[in-house]
Amino acid sequence: MRDPLRVGGVTDSTKRPLAVFDLDNTLADTAHRQRFLESRPRDWDAFFAAAPADPPIPEGVALALERAEDCEVVYLTGRPERCRRDTLAWLAAHGLPDGHVHMRRNDDRRPARRTKLETLRRLARTREIRVLVDDDELVCEDAERAGFPVVRARWTAPSAELKVAQEREGRT
Repeated sequence: MRDPLRVGGVTDSTKRPLAVFDLDNTLADTAHRQRFLESRPRDWDAFFAAAPADPPIPEGVALALERAEDCEVVYLTGRPERCRRDTLAWLAAHGLPDGHVHMRRNDDRRPARRTKLETLRRLARTREIRVLVDDDELVCEDAERAGFPVVRARWTAPSAELKVAQEREGRT
């Protein structure tokens, strides 16, 4: 396994390491809105509009709060930028640690594993990545191959529709 400190360059040891958390099915339970992905065509507007009603996932929230004790928490999501206001309000409403939210450009349809690994590498240029917490197996596998420490968020049932959305349609 490669040293995550060497993935992107020299890190700033004066700053706290980063704990990077995914949102959907890691901190936020999306089960109630999966139905919008099962219809054809998929109803992306309704899927994202329903996100503010996501219940928090206790295991993910507890881990984020725990990691905030010794790390700076940042969020890395495949949600499009147009969801920023709702996402920030959701994080605050559920008592999650303050942290920068890295989101997908509205027109970016690349697979989640590409966009997230690109962001991780950019962050690692100047900061130690202590951990990535994500539910997407492909994101986790690629991050581990790149030398990043990973915790797989396996506390929700996997969704085949969400996986297709992440990998083939680049939507979340």
